[in-house]
Amino acid sequence: MAPPLLQITGVSKHFGGFAALSEVSLEVAPGERFGLIGPNGSGKTTLINCVSGALRNESGSIVFDGAEISRLPAYQRTRRGIARSFQIPRPFKTMSVLENLVVPLEYVAHRRTLHTADTWDEAMAILRQMGMAEKADSPSNLLSQVELRKLELARAMAARPRLLISDEAMAGLAGNEVDEVLKILFDLNATGITIIMIEHIMQAVMRFSQRVICLDAGRIICEGAPAEIVKNPDVQKAYLGA
Repeated sequence: MAPPLLQITGVSKHFGGFAALSEVSLEVAPGERFGLIGPNGSGKTTLINCVSGALRNESGSIVFDGAEISRLPAYQRTRRGIARSFQIPRPFKTMSVLENLVVPLEYVAHRRTLHTADTWDEAMAILRQMGMAEKADSPSNLLSQVELRKLELARAMAARPRLLISDEAMAGLAGNEVDEVLKILFDLNATGITIIMIEHIMQAVMRFSQRVICLDAGRIICEGAPAEIVKNPDVQKAYLGA
């Protein structure tokens, strides 16, 4: 069996006297579709912020591809192959859709080592993956909600990730739009990209994930296949109350 791509061991994070994460441990295998669920305030985003480098965990270790990354700055983690989308898309509103991808390609993936034409060609290839090639020259501030979500995923893909963290990429979308984003994520995973999905739309995360972990109050309360998770009484209690 291949070693885990991501290994989190005993990670804790506090904000003052509040324990956002308490001794969280999990592993994500290469190529896995991994779901991370939990009610609001359960610690999901804090955990992902610790993985991506937006926050520093106080204890425990985070190992990516065999290397400890807990003390690396966020940009170095990105260059090692960790990318994430954000719950609230924040594109460069004065730039076109294509220009929004050229920026991360130039400064993260290519580090100014390729010719401009190569960068723009790669940006167009990513837009085609997202089904947004026809929007390349559109101002990003004119995009619909689902197009903004796709652009957010595209910007993450511009970092050429091995691990993509999708943070509520389907929030606020209609049913057919959720299906569009799900198809993109399935297609990206089929190319070998490991994906962690954080999502409140339970139907979507259960359809997508091979394995799911549920957090509540900063602790893992359940882990298993989607069919097991939805029947777990601790998960039901966390979402619905006693």
